[in-house]
Amino acid sequence: MHLLKKGLIRGVIPFSFLIIISLLWNQFQGSWAISNTFFFYGLIAFFLGLASVIYEIEQWGFLKQIMVHYLAMLMTVFPTLLLSGFYPLDSFRDAVNVFFLFNKVGVILFFTTYFIFTWRKRAYLKARHQ
Repeated sequence: MHLLKKGLIRGVIPFSFLIIISLLWNQFQGSWAISNTFFFYGLIAFFLGLASVIYEIEQWGFLKQIMVHYLAMLMTVFPTLLLSGFYPLDSFRDAVNVFFLFNKVGVILFFTTYFIFTWRKRAYLKARHQ
């Protein structure tokens, strides 16, 4: 229950912030198109924040954490991207292209964060042993 609460906090804060921006943008600029963009960014940020706690489940191995996180993103962020209107969806091929882009960005983000955290952990351990 503690991890769920932590995930909800991590998700609700950016979602709320982006919803407020969305409402303010619509109020002062009168543009629902851009306002909706903030809404969908907030929804994606919510899902990312909620799923971030998967990596804090110590009983799971790293591979299981990665797979569960990928499936969570596939079930939440990918449909959000399809529904957002960010990409044209005139054919099944368009949806497949969004799927490949989703995976490409996911792999890039995964390796970037993996290397950053690995480097930080090594630096921490090195400093601790000196």
